[in-house]
Amino acid sequence: MSAVKYKRVLIKLSGEAFKGKTAYGIDAPTVSSVARQIKRVVDMGVEVAIVVGAGNFWRGATAAQAGIDRVTADYAGMLATVINALSLQDSLEKLGVVTRTQSAIVVEQVAEPYLRRVAIRHMEKGRVVILAGGTGNPYMSTDTAAALRAIEVEADVLLMTKYLVDGVYSADPQKDPDARKFDRMSFLEALNKRLEIMDSTALSLCLENKLPIIVFDLLAEHSIERVINGEAIGTLITSE
Repeated sequence: MSAVKYKRVLIKLSGEAFKGKTAYGIDAPTVSSVARQIKRVVDMGVEVAIVVGAGNFWRGATAAQAGIDRVTADYAGMLATVINALSLQDSLEKLGVVTRTQSAIVVEQVAEPYLRRVAIRHMEKGRVVILAGGTGNPYMSTDTAAALRAIEVEADVLLMTKYLVDGVYSADPQKDPDARKFDRMSFLEALNKRLEIMDSTALSLCLENKLPIIVFDLLAEHSIERVINGEAIGTLITSE
């Protein structure tokens, strides 16, 4: 345990982490691969909470643009995060990882209600806590949920995983060959440059609470373990 840099982490998994290379839905081998990474981290003695997105199924803002009521669309997105959470829970439990899914919306047949003190206690006992349902409020992204929950459970760092993007760039590296990668930047710089890291509400929460963020490619070899061990991969965003 003395070798790890971060002892309690919150990992944000986007919908892309579940669909892999498929166009839609859940790709079981990809989820299993993510679960194996998380198991290795747990075996290192790290306390882990995970916030899941739902872009592989549903995006509330996009659905609202198509004419669906925004509040209704956002609640549908919260339900989609529960599906992802359950798929990850199943993969982790098959590896022998004790897991609890908590939801910010009431789905008592499949998940506990989110309670901060209970979530922390689970983590202290070595259980992985998967947090579904976003914040439980419309108009709030799962990025904001990740920042809020990381602060609530007193995580040492927020790990923002990306799919096939190894950090924060000045532009979309898949579209602009001249895009420059940042190894380190401040919250204010990220806000001022309006980079597509996470929404401004989430960034502002991390800024106000001095919670560092590391943005990195989830599928890079042993990426989560390397970050937790303090290896400088991806982009570090701090108050400094």
